[in-house]
Amino acid sequence: MSEALVKALQNPELYDHPVANFQLLETHISWVLLTGEFVYKIKKPMNFGFLDFSTLAQRRHFCEEELRLNRRLLKSVYLNVVAIGGSEDAPEMNTSGEAIEYAVKMRQFDPASVLDRLDPDDEALPLYMKQLAHQISDFHADDCAIATADSDFGKPDQVFAPMAQNFEQIKPMLVDEGDKALLRVVQQWAASEFNRLKPLLESRKKSGFIRECHGDMHLGNVAIIDGKPSLFDCIEFNEDFRWIDTINDLAFLLMDLQDRGLDHLAYRVLNIYLEDTGDFEGVSLLNFYKSYRAMVRCKIALFTAGNEGIAEAERARQLGKARQYLRLAERFMSIPRQFLIISQGLSGSGKTTVSTHLLEHLKAIRVRSDVERKRLHGFKPLDNTKSSANEGIYAADSTEQTYTHLANTADLLLKAGRSVILDATFLKVVQRDQMRRVAERNGVPFAIMSCQAEEKILRARVESRKARGQDAAEADISILERQIKALEPFNDAEQPTVISVCSDQLLEIDCLAKRLASHLDLD
Repeated sequence: MSEALVKALQNPELYDHPVANFQLLETHISWVLLTGEFVYKIKKPMNFGFLDFSTLAQRRHFCEEELRLNRRLLKSVYLNVVAIGGSEDAPEMNTSGEAIEYAVKMRQFDPASVLDRLDPDDEALPLYMKQLAHQISDFHADDCAIATADSDFGKPDQVFAPMAQNFEQIKPMLVDEGDKALLRVVQQWAASEFNRLKPLLESRKKSGFIRECHGDMHLGNVAIIDGKPSLFDCIEFNEDFRWIDTINDLAFLLMDLQDRGLDHLAYRVLNIYLEDTGDFEGVSLLNFYKSYRAMVRCKIALFTAGNEGIAEAERARQLGKARQYLRLAERFMSIPRQFLIISQGLSGSGKTTVSTHLLEHLKAIRVRSDVERKRLHGFKPLDNTKSSANEGIYAADSTEQTYTHLANTADLLLKAGRSVILDATFLKVVQRDQMRRVAERNGVPFAIMSCQAEEKILRARVESRKARGQDAAEADISILERQIKALEPFNDAEQPTVISVCSDQLLEIDCLAKRLASHLDLD
């Protein structure tokens, strides 16, 4: 296989479809030939140890793997593996004879639609991130095979080995003494975190969270195709890189967003993913994995900067990127000031709407009673359980179980270094006090965000939401009426912790976030 073949393939007569024009893209492991409607991706005959395309049989195998893995996500783009026959000077596409090379055939999409090229101020980005988060959670749940118990995938030592290797590879490439010192700090933290998290890593393996994931889930591998974000380019060349914890898979995307200063979108993606999956336990591993992903990017930038023949300006840019990723890894070591907020109020009072905006401003994880109540009973968020007031999932014992689950989840997340917003009616003093005690045990400030609206507005919202059927909340007018009767006013001990929010008026979320931050002494 040589560049002569790639050049010879740029002949329109070889193809069974129209060719608008040829464009050749080249990476360090492949040639990508764009023809207008279709793309042909050919693997270079290389062996880097972690990647072996050195033989024709290997290249065919990995073309087939690329097709298999990516069709889990994008059947409309990843079409088939094409055998190339003839000779390098006179190739034949779709040969029925002996193949000299193989290519993955894909439907071509606009490179400008890849999310790492979009304007960070694009108004469509929040919607794209919402859609992407749902896609990822569905992908992890439905399309990713689970590693067998006897495999090495996901075992603690196997998880930490590439992390340790990163540090050893980066060390000799650093020149600045400050960078070297910072690397030592990050390396020591990673080793300490590994030892602390080892029991959890073992538990994750046993619980089935090690799966055949995407492996390279960042914005450069997400494109807007047919009007929605779509993941592409799974890692096919190394099993160890894709048979990973699902939260590790997600961590790359979150790190990439935070590196670009899009923390609010990272928290949007994270919250939607957690609401879909219920994997709150995985949050304890997020900074560990995000730091790892940042260090991989640091290493790649340093390798690029060391390439022979690189322009001095590009070399300086890559060294700057390496330092940026090293500092990002350091940032993931620290825990910001934490808090626990309960978003309280009757059905239709705006608790969920307000908290949806706040979680991005305050960088918190929200846990919704409407979602968790259903999860505890084996239902999905949008399932209609047909439960009436005080029956089914709304029976008294179910409600008590739900609030205990909220308290336990808040405790888990606070111990993981996260701030938490709990979204529930919290009608009773005992329910609110249960959460206050969680905050006290964890030494974090506590606030009650009391969402209020006129009764006629509550009724209108509940009826409208029920008719749409697009929310986890199932409360109807009968349940709302019972809530109004059961609501216990704030007592004297609670009053200092209450921030009232009138949700039937135009809300300035920035102002509300500042009020809460001041109230919680976060400034």
